[in-house]
Amino acid sequence: MNGFRHEIKLLLSPAEAAVLRTKLAALLPLDPNSGEKGEYFIRSLYFDDLSKTSYFEKLAGVSDRKKYRLRVYNLSDSAIKLECKEKRGDRIKKRSASVSRECAEAMTKGDFSLLYGYDDPLCREVLSLASGKGLKPSVIVDYDREAYLHPVSNVRLTFDKALHAGIESTDVFDENLMSIPVFPDGSVIFEVKYDDILPKFLQQVIAGARGQRLALSKFTLCLDGLHCFKPKLQHK
Repeated sequence: MNGFRHEIKLLLSPAEAAVLRTKLAALLPLDPNSGEKGEYFIRSLYFDDLSKTSYFEKLAGVSDRKKYRLRVYNLSDSAIKLECKEKRGDRIKKRSASVSRECAEAMTKGDFSLLYGYDDPLCREVLSLASGKGLKPSVIVDYDREAYLHPVSNVRLTFDKALHAGIESTDVFDENLMSIPVFPDGSVIFEVKYDDILPKFLQQVIAGARGQRLALSKFTLCLDGLHCFKPKLQHK
């Protein structure tokens, strides 16, 4: 399928992640975007419609589905991306469009009108969903990412740590955003993405990992975390 990639997800304990990270760090280079700590911070604001289609389709395991999000890195406005992550069977594809901070700030408030200024098919798609299905901000997802690369088949291996869900806010630029940890035990989401073939030596390394296959997305994990947290907040 044109543009679609394979994706493997594992949920690892901190100890399991440390073992796998040590093995991969000895074999592969870090993503050039990694900072001095060897990782970078990702914040995504996910959108969903009035029927919560993205959430319920994921829970139901619908094979062909789409999710829309606004993404920033290290809380900077130097590269703001409007993205669509599309899944078909066991493959995924990401489309993106760069938007201005002004446009992004408007979208965090549910105003998509500034997208009319962009001659981009993804922007037009989001505008259509906003007017036709009531697409609106849903949840902020935060985490730290450590990424390794291999040139064959465009392989990308990532450790996503400290997954948090934003509370009572959809402002992607808020440096003081309140959030809750999704995995209080420090569990790490390990992901592998590749075009066609995963090199055999990486297959062997990953096969040795003792984590469990992860079916849920960060989006649904964060929403479920908020659903559990809010009743506790209300009773305080």
